[in-house]
Amino acid sequence: MNGSNEVVANEPLYLACEKRHVFALLMCAGGYMGAFTYVLRGGVFCNAQTANFVLLSISLGQGHFARALYYLLPMTAYFIGAVVSEMLPDRIKSYGLIRWDTLLVGLEIIVLFCLGFLPESAPFQITQVVINFIASMQYNTFRQAGGIPMATTFCTNHLRQTGIYITKWLQKRNAQSLNRILIHIGMLGSFVIGGIICTVLCPLFNGKALWGAIVPLLAVFVELLYADLRTEHLYLSRTPSGH
Repeated sequence: MNGSNEVVANEPLYLACEKRHVFALLMCAGGYMGAFTYVLRGGVFCNAQTANFVLLSISLGQGHFARALYYLLPMTAYFIGAVVSEMLPDRIKSYGLIRWDTLLVGLEIIVLFCLGFLPESAPFQITQVVINFIASMQYNTFRQAGGIPMATTFCTNHLRQTGIYITKWLQKRNAQSLNRILIHIGMLGSFVIGGIICTVLCPLFNGKALWGAIVPLLAVFVELLYADLRTEHLYLSRTPSGH
């Protein structure tokens, strides 16, 4: 058997960036960041944009046009994050060093570390917009865990999927539906745990509490970097599921 056939035969079913525990850690970081911006940075949830669209509509309906213009800022940041995370993976892949997924998590760690140094007097919008940007890139980059579509920065999809598979399990009592239920509940639990920890730490450390989100991200980064450099280096050209 030649080398190329051996690679195909031994090819892992899922890459490290598609492992469920990696997504659980990303969910924990997502819940942490969401709680941080809500508790300390303006009472908003920056991991998704539905609320901003609602607030934009309300402001326009009430004739508060200046306020409405502000909501275009986080929306634009989120939009640009999606565009950037769509454009860069192939370029990063062409260097043959590490994956975009790994680089993104490393960048998130650096950005959150820098945001932790902002004085409490700094405008909330700085943190809000930056987290909008990185949350968008994380959401668009990590799409499937073990072949299951997932979101790592908010819970709506996991709640919906839990409802779907509870219904299927009640109808058929099959093991696959029960497994999916447990997976999505686990992801929701990870998100909630991140939010709880952040809420406890915020009064103690103020803005530097944001560094708590670095802990799960650092665990993900180390695992992905090791995979890129060692165990999965031959698969750097492989595209993760869902892309």
